[in-house]
Amino acid sequence: MSDNRGKPRHRKRRTALVIGVPATLAAAGTLAYGTVFGVFGDDAQPTAQAAAPAWATATADGFASVNSLGQNGTYGGRDGKTVTVTTLAELEKYATAAEPYVIVVAGTITMNPVGKEIKVASDKTIVGAGTSGQIVGGGFFLGTGVHNVIIRNLTIRDSYQGIWNDKDHDFDAIQMDGAHHVWIDHNDLRHMADGLIDVRKDSTNVTVSWNKLSDNNKTFGIGWTENVRTDITIHHNWIRETEQRNPSTDNAAHAHLYNNFLEDVPNTDINSSYGNYSRGGTKMVLENSYFQGMKNPVIKDSTAALVQRGNVFSGTSGRNESGGTAFDPKTYYPYTLDKAADVPSLLKAGAGPSGSIGTTSTAKAAAATTLTVAKDGSGQYRTVQAAVNAVPANNASRVVIAVKPGTYRETVKVPSNKPHVTLQGTGGSRKDTVIVYNNAAGTPKPDGSGNYGTSGSATVAVEADDFQARNLTISNDFDEAANQSLSGHQAVALRTAADKVLLDGVIVTGDQDTLLLDTAAKDRLGRVYMTNSYVTGNVDFIFGRATAVINKSVITLRKRWDGTSLGYVTAPSTPANRKGILIANSTVNGDVSAGSFYLGRPWHAGGDASLDPQTTVRNTNLSAAVKSTPWTDMSGFSWKDDRFAEYKNTGPGAGPASSNRPQLTDAQASGQEIGDWLGNWTPTAS
Repeated sequence: MSDNRGKPRHRKRRTALVIGVPATLAAAGTLAYGTVFGVFGDDAQPTAQAAAPAWATATADGFASVNSLGQNGTYGGRDGKTVTVTTLAELEKYATAAEPYVIVVAGTITMNPVGKEIKVASDKTIVGAGTSGQIVGGGFFLGTGVHNVIIRNLTIRDSYQGIWNDKDHDFDAIQMDGAHHVWIDHNDLRHMADGLIDVRKDSTNVTVSWNKLSDNNKTFGIGWTENVRTDITIHHNWIRETEQRNPSTDNAAHAHLYNNFLEDVPNTDINSSYGNYSRGGTKMVLENSYFQGMKNPVIKDSTAALVQRGNVFSGTSGRNESGGTAFDPKTYYPYTLDKAADVPSLLKAGAGPSGSIGTTSTAKAAAATTLTVAKDGSGQYRTVQAAVNAVPANNASRVVIAVKPGTYRETVKVPSNKPHVTLQGTGGSRKDTVIVYNNAAGTPKPDGSGNYGTSGSATVAVEADDFQARNLTISNDFDEAANQSLSGHQAVALRTAADKVLLDGVIVTGDQDTLLLDTAAKDRLGRVYMTNSYVTGNVDFIFGRATAVINKSVITLRKRWDGTSLGYVTAPSTPANRKGILIANSTVNGDVSAGSFYLGRPWHAGGDASLDPQTTVRNTNLSAAVKSTPWTDMSGFSWKDDRFAEYKNTGPGAGPASSNRPQLTDAQASGQEIGDWLGNWTPTAS
């Protein structure tokens, strides 16, 4: 069996801390769901120029939107063809071309040699396909005169050469020398040998927005010039676990920083030396940003100007400075400030790559069929199951079942011959539309043919590929206390046994066995992507053999029926040589006793020793409820013989590596990214 466990490298343990209620991603700028936009293939090919999705025609805000130097705003390659690339050769071919292009990066592209920076030409949009677009071991360079470039929705990572303050390897994620009108948006930049972003040598009209910058020494530098020309806007970026240049802004004519979140997590190997730095002749305006635990959060040279207003400082120490006269950003462009107190939760939910940017689909452009469900009779159907029944067998295109607010006490089954179905709550909150029932494994069937069993107890059962659920609650409210005489208290809220299942903005709630993530058969792949959601339960409440990702979500621990707190979050039953359950960028919490919950245990269903259960929990905030030895055995099978590991978690429930608490190395973790789980599937809401 493969062994993905290991001790961490010397650098440290950190997390992408996600706590509280996931904020709506609609706040994260002008995002829009992709439509028909190209087909993946062995060679990059222009897509048919049908109606372009919003991400392909998006334009920058901030100083990148200001007309100057003969360039009217920043719109990248929108006037050119759109191509999808999967290899380094394809990416370099189109990025360096003289013609405008929208270049969709589908999958992981590894730079060769390490540290290679592709020299991007003007009039380009380079965008990751959903969360799958990754550049490993190198980045991009924008030289003198290069203009009108957009770099969005990519993960650029891992050119680090093992030297923390590296003077020999100038391997940046994005570097520009004398470029103008550049928009860097919704990227995840980390673990590079030198800088994550370098804006150098009079580069100007630059906007950097909605990015995650982490795990680095020299984060974000602006300057390398004696001139005072650079105009730059930096907003809604999450800068965490970085040492210096957060950013360092030298000789910028106008630097507008707002709604950024700078976070130094305590008790880690990376400690901040300073936060925002106004240097040389810079004039900086700093607004409504949030500084957590940073040392010297805001500093300035005596020659620089720095105006602060509306910022929040929590647990910071050292210098916090302002002074001089700067400028009014609204004389250059319009903008709207979010409340500083809301910034951490907003960015934890919305910064970095989004599944709704850069996504492509093989579905046709025809509008989806919509069926409406309403309890009061104002829709086409009164029950959800009636609407499912109305979907034609073997339907070839998307059918959206729009469910109006209300509580629908019923069971729902989407059979395997009805793919491309979306259940969409139409209320203002995911709590407004609730599908609920109370069957348990031991509940007798009405026809006297036996009990339902665990899988049969599901309130909603999905057996059709390409299923989606959004903006609703799926619940099993079986009352264990009132049914102690019943044998079999497992009560599933949602069961999936299909491939390409997207759960976005939902609540799945129950007690034991809440969320069953299964496949149609042991030898069938079943991928599930859950994001911006909640799962609640107490015993093995996320379980099954699917290849499943739970990202940017809240996992809530619940006490048992008798008030006790002992519980287990996951129980994977993964087949060998397949990915299991990945929990990433999320939060595990709940009103339960400290040290009472395991993160998981191996479920060898039916005593099948050939299984190789896997759970990885990474970049997640763990409450004190999580045990210091977070994995345990099950039914005679040792968790140490299977695949259980953590990576860079934080919070009171996190702990150091030990024989009972394996941590992935950086190298191992690079093979356990979300894209590794999803493969060639990019979840696209539709």
